[in-house]
Amino acid sequence: MSTNTPPASSDRAPARAPSARAEVAAFVEAARQVPAVGARGRLIFALDATMSRQATWDLAQTLQAGMFDAAAKVGGLDVQLVYFRGRDECRASRFVSEGRGLADLMSRISVAGGLTQIRRVLNHAAAEARRGKVGALVFVGDAMEENVDALAHAAGELSLLGCKAFMFQEGDDPRAAAAYKEIARVTGGAYGAFDAGAAARLEALLKAAAAYAAGGRGALEALAKQSAAARPLLEQMRS
Repeated sequence: MSTNTPPASSDRAPARAPSARAEVAAFVEAARQVPAVGARGRLIFALDATMSRQATWDLAQTLQAGMFDAAAKVGGLDVQLVYFRGRDECRASRFVSEGRGLADLMSRISVAGGLTQIRRVLNHAAAEARRGKVGALVFVGDAMEENVDALAHAAGELSLLGCKAFMFQEGDDPRAAAAYKEIARVTGGAYGAFDAGAAARLEALLKAAAAYAAGGRGALEALAKQSAAARPLLEQMRS
């Protein structure tokens, strides 16, 4: 037999090379799908700016920086301000990455009489979530003057995009409470209530939502060990 005949094993070598390249390519693609540690989250901060909301608007403006502080501990946060007021006015800001920027935006807005436009807020949040991941929608209001079934449908669309709604209600209006709870349930989010003047309660709720948007359920679980306000929110949420 000629000594120039290659061993049988060498015939299989070329077949292994493409397989190895495919495995490397698959690994790289899988790695791209893994969220980066410390990646910034995105949160939509929506408020009712109708006439009844002046006191709470002012309160939210003073407390919003706490959202960034809580989120900074688990990766950071970009926040978009959304508000409605007046007759058919519903607007959204750019995303900002620090409390001072959001405070500046809020300081330029005044309340005006009008009806609620929660469905438009939900639809806007869904549109943003289609463009890029939005970890949470936070809504602060005290009323609901819309069709509940339409709100639930819009909440379902938001849920399919992986965005959870944190619905925070001032006061005890039963119609608003029922709608807010349903939106939270459909999206897998959470509902919380606070009384007028209860700054500490609202601040704790906002921080809990921000922690979730920035760091996911694990961040909220960690915060719940320190904050009593975060625990009921965590208990309500679906994984």
